[in-house]
Amino acid sequence: MKKIVVTAKTIEEAVKQGILQLNTTKDRVKITVLEQPTKGLLGIFGVKPAKVELEKVPDAYEEVELFLLDVFRTMALDVKIEQITNGDGTLINLTGPELGILIGRRGQTLDALQYLVNIVANRYSTSHIRVILDAEKFRERRMKTLEDLSSRLAQRVIKTRKEVILEPMPAQERKIIHAHLQNHSAVKTYSKGDEPNRRIVIAVR
Repeated sequence: MKKIVVTAKTIEEAVKQGILQLNTTKDRVKITVLEQPTKGLLGIFGVKPAKVELEKVPDAYEEVELFLLDVFRTMALDVKIEQITNGDGTLINLTGPELGILIGRRGQTLDALQYLVNIVANRYSTSHIRVILDAEKFRERRMKTLEDLSSRLAQRVIKTRKEVILEPMPAQERKIIHAHLQNHSAVKTYSKGDEPNRRIVIAVR
């Protein structure tokens, strides 16, 4: 956190100068008055100026962006960052020519990076923040893949009357399959096993 000390004739003037120096707004600084101004002879201000300490309060999303840029710089990747805030939280979409290395096998690298991004965001926030990290709509495509897979497997279960056990997958992907089949009239889903080997089972109702 950046911290500066400013002196001026009045506290208000010192605060105003400090905000300009920090290139921020008043709601983004912590203000501590170190010394009150004192009057000189005949009531003239300025014999002893006001001294104010201003500490810039980090913005969670700015810190996330700085973290990601540092990661991309280290990996020598040219990646652009776009932030979209909605009712479900904040979506950070990554675009660039070499996103495969950031996505990883079935999104495992992207999930790991998202985990770190949420740690960074919540370190600098007074309330819980949920950040979803995506790369050129990978998560949307992955959701469609999982929904199509679960539909095909549901038909297999109905036909064979035998349950199907899927390979281990992260909680957010299991949630997609549970949600997709929760209202299915012929099959049901449940999870079994412990993380990180927890699996979904599709069975006849």
